[in-house]
Amino acid sequence: MQLIIVESPHKAKTIEKFLKGDYKVDASKGHIRDLPVNRMGVNINGNFEPFYEISPDKKADIKRLKDDALKADRVYLATDPDREGEAISWHLAEVLNLDENDKNRIEFNEISEKAVSAALKNPRKIDMNLVDAQQARRVLDRIVGYSISPAASSRLNETLSAGRVQSVALKMVVDREREIAAFVPQEYWNIKAEVEKAGEKPFKVLLVEKAGKKFKPKNATEAEETEIALKNLPYKVSDVKKSVVKSHAPAPFITSTLQQDGSIKLNITAPQVMQIAQRLYEGVETEHGNVALITYMRTDSVRVSSDAQAAALKYIRENYGDKYAPQKPNVYRSKKDAQDAHEAIRPINIERTPESVKNILDKNQYKLYKLIYERFIASQMTDALYDSVQVDVKAGDYTLKTSGKTLTFKGYTAVYDDTKKEEDEENGNAILPPLDCGDALNLIGLIKEQKFTKPPVRFTEATLIKNMEDKGIGRPSTYATIMAKLTDKKREYVKKDKKHLVPNPISYSLIDFLVKYFPDIMNVGFTAKMEDDLDAIGVSGKDWHKLIAEFYEPFSKQLDNSRITDVKCDKCGAPMIVKSGRYGNYYACSNYPNCKNIKPVNEKTVIPTDRICEKCGAIMVEREGKFGKFLACSNYPKCKNTVSLAPETFEGVCPVCGKPTKKMTSKAGKVFYGCSGYPDCKFMSWDIPTGEKCPDCGAPLVKVGKKIKCSSKSCKYVKNEE
Repeated sequence: MQLIIVESPHKAKTIEKFLKGDYKVDASKGHIRDLPVNRMGVNINGNFEPFYEISPDKKADIKRLKDDALKADRVYLATDPDREGEAISWHLAEVLNLDENDKNRIEFNEISEKAVSAALKNPRKIDMNLVDAQQARRVLDRIVGYSISPAASSRLNETLSAGRVQSVALKMVVDREREIAAFVPQEYWNIKAEVEKAGEKPFKVLLVEKAGKKFKPKNATEAEETEIALKNLPYKVSDVKKSVVKSHAPAPFITSTLQQDGSIKLNITAPQVMQIAQRLYEGVETEHGNVALITYMRTDSVRVSSDAQAAALKYIRENYGDKYAPQKPNVYRSKKDAQDAHEAIRPINIERTPESVKNILDKNQYKLYKLIYERFIASQMTDALYDSVQVDVKAGDYTLKTSGKTLTFKGYTAVYDDTKKEEDEENGNAILPPLDCGDALNLIGLIKEQKFTKPPVRFTEATLIKNMEDKGIGRPSTYATIMAKLTDKKREYVKKDKKHLVPNPISYSLIDFLVKYFPDIMNVGFTAKMEDDLDAIGVSGKDWHKLIAEFYEPFSKQLDNSRITDVKCDKCGAPMIVKSGRYGNYYACSNYPNCKNIKPVNEKTVIPTDRICEKCGAIMVEREGKFGKFLACSNYPKCKNTVSLAPETFEGVCPVCGKPTKKMTSKAGKVFYGCSGYPDCKFMSWDIPTGEKCPDCGAPLVKVGKKIKCSSKSCKYVKNEE
């Protein structure tokens, strides 16, 4: 038996469908080990080595995979074809004790019989350069996030999360909002003249120049003066430019453009786009088993295989005609910094049209598949052609202009129309009569309209992703995660006004803090260069430890500076610093060890106390929950002892032992009454006990409102309170 391990059960089902021979396909269900959740997990003083631990919920999966691996004649690691997938394969090899020199790594860009069969014939060793590139990014992001998040939380008295790329993206949103707030509208006036050539339909021209220079009236007075001047001038055509304009088909989707169009055209978020695309890649259930529909959806390459190009051209000729198919396949160039690891996002099989699979997909899956399918087909079609005309009209020293554009051949727009609908002749959509230079025009009338310059437009998910991509910040696999963090309901740094991103008040404070104390991290150029350096590890094999060390030296100094506060020690007067320990964040005197004063940063801060846990002997720490302050054992979760610090409230009488009952709150937030004699007496009631028994059945009587009732549901005894 030969074992193939993938990440997803859906992917496993899809591969099993067409594998022949003695193969078993199983899934790791993502990462089987990772950095710990509740601590940094990076040895700062030990060459920044990460400490990986097995996820508790993956123990059963690991046992199953180990058993399968022991029975298998050969094990193939078929995780996704990117850095993250390479790292998952490496973790699997480590945990399953596979030989590091074995050629057991296979990869494919699409889950098809042809692609998987080819991969099985060409296994390779795990690429440790790619693994190191992923480790470096993971370690760097962990150091940054787990260092500056506590510092920001402490200083701003909020529970906050900051990240290396996430915070730069948030800064873009905050900076844009500040630009909008500071924007001062400038008045200007548009003046249009409605003119006609004798015997032809009238058309409008827009005033753009005066005496050869750009001109717009700045106020009502100037507009009025210009209008009077234009009324008394002759009009004639001074220039006519006619041309055929070509519009080239857009490239097939990469991750960022798919997320942008998913937001614009389908109104779904970047995380939703990636979730749906993941399922289309891994396979959807059909009556004939799982079927994968698209190639790998995390890519920055617009490259397309020759087979896919040939299939697309054949489909275009058969369905649209020869005029829509170029003589040579369209080829697109990826961006300079693209990894170009695998193809663009496209349908695996051109014969699987959106309509043919509509009944097996849910609404959003169908819409996204249709978008991907049509964009790919369009990318292999001929140009759209337009007849364009630009007309200049002279009236004295004034120049007025208009333009028109008429579609003469649809080309790729027959499948995928990405043109913006223009509003009027001002935007080049005028319907113009035949015109020649020197033609005299009659003035029919003038239209003047007050306008104001508009502030910058707020970012949407689509425009923010494009802006990040243009600046080299983040990578295809990170955009969706960043969008999810910015709009996360727990912290909600950004809220949505329709599609636009609007920063919440805490975001301004957070960004100001980060810019002040961590200028490098918040610098777009620095972040983009760091992205390139991290990518380079996967190509050149540069020692990632050295890259982290070069970053950490200045970063650690910035971190120290961020911890010094204006708070003075109430014992010696020295400035206090924010420290982060195993119990959380707290103020500590900078005069340590001469002064050992500490105090909470805020009421929610966890700090150690001088109390000892009566159950295990560990230090008790002070915490605050939704029901107030309490002491908790620092040995949690091994010891779950807690002691309430809230004042005790007694109400009611225990009907069992006669002691007063305490008013308490359950973990679910519901009030109940327990005997103060606990643990000797374990009586409890959801209602206030009176200490008396029911004369009918002997069950405890309780007070509910102004009535005394029997606590037994089967007894109907009730009386008014005396």
